[in-house]
Amino acid sequence: MLALVRAECQPQTGDAHGKDQLEVCAMLSERRLEVLRAIVQDYVGTEEPVGSKALTERHSLGVSPATVRNDMAALEDEGYIAQPHTSAGRIPTDKGYRLFVDKLAGVKPMTAPERRAIQNFLDGAVDLDDVVGRTVRLLAQLTRQVAVVQYPSLTRSTVRHVELLSLAPARVMLVLITDTGRVEQRMVDCPAPFGETSLADLRARLNSRVAGRRFADVPQLVQDLPEAFEAEDRGTVSTVLSTLLETLVEETEERLMIGGTANLTRFGHDFPLTIRPVLEALEEQVVLLKLLGEASDSGMTVRIGHENAYEGLNSTSVVSVGYGSGGEAVAKLGVVGPTRMDYPGTMGAVRAVARYVGQILAES
Repeated sequence: MLALVRAECQPQTGDAHGKDQLEVCAMLSERRLEVLRAIVQDYVGTEEPVGSKALTERHSLGVSPATVRNDMAALEDEGYIAQPHTSAGRIPTDKGYRLFVDKLAGVKPMTAPERRAIQNFLDGAVDLDDVVGRTVRLLAQLTRQVAVVQYPSLTRSTVRHVELLSLAPARVMLVLITDTGRVEQRMVDCPAPFGETSLADLRARLNSRVAGRRFADVPQLVQDLPEAFEAEDRGTVSTVLSTLLETLVEETEERLMIGGTANLTRFGHDFPLTIRPVLEALEEQVVLLKLLGEASDSGMTVRIGHENAYEGLNSTSVVSVGYGSGGEAVAKLGVVGPTRMDYPGTMGAVRAVARYVGQILAES
């Protein structure tokens, strides 16, 4: 768009009307942006290629159909729109959607009733699995797309409490509870019997050191803990600590939940060849995690069409955002759908749901 404007609007050296020419060019640029906005909105709403006559009838562009046709030709030359087949209107390209999202589309705020509905639906959750499950269903219903929610990552969490329960003289259950409501349970087979008094002592000492601390800090905080116990108990204390540390760094922590895949069947014509590659990609957890991106990047991310590295998802867009408590993202959630997507509405729904999920985690 900028290259197009510069080519048509380059004032001549010494041109006394250079300033006026640049003002005309700015207006021209704004008008073509408005034409692009109208094309995206109409195509998303009607599912049909958009012609110049329809644009002038539906939108107050203030110019003739002939002028709109010229603007559409310029937009097509720049790669923002394309003609799917002869004698048809135009549809946005990935590049056109990108300009629309970056420059033309605001995030549509949720209405008060919608916000109350989100809060009421999520407030009924009883544990983390329920929170994630409800979030997936809610996102899929609000956006009518495929919803993906990542579980809070252990590596970005803090310890809320460590519980130790005696199951047998030489067997202990270790329960790790995080600030995000995640609960991890492990069985510990001790090298020797461990009494209730010693177990209570270990529980108290352990929580005094690690409660409220980041997972990354835990190894250093507990490394000398066995020395606080009698020699005959140090082996068991070391075994319990080893299990705890293994829980903190386990590779299986990157879990996610997906829902609303059936929504894609409504958009069969949006996928040029077949929907199968999209469905296969959605079955690959590694692919979905890469699509969502790093949780540390908590801002809104929109990947459109060929911006998705996985070839099977080149006909889709992904809208994602980080969520968490205390203003720090611990995971991401988002939706996957065709590039012909209501971007303002989808971005608004994803952002609103992420905010409420973060509040629930903070209060849990």
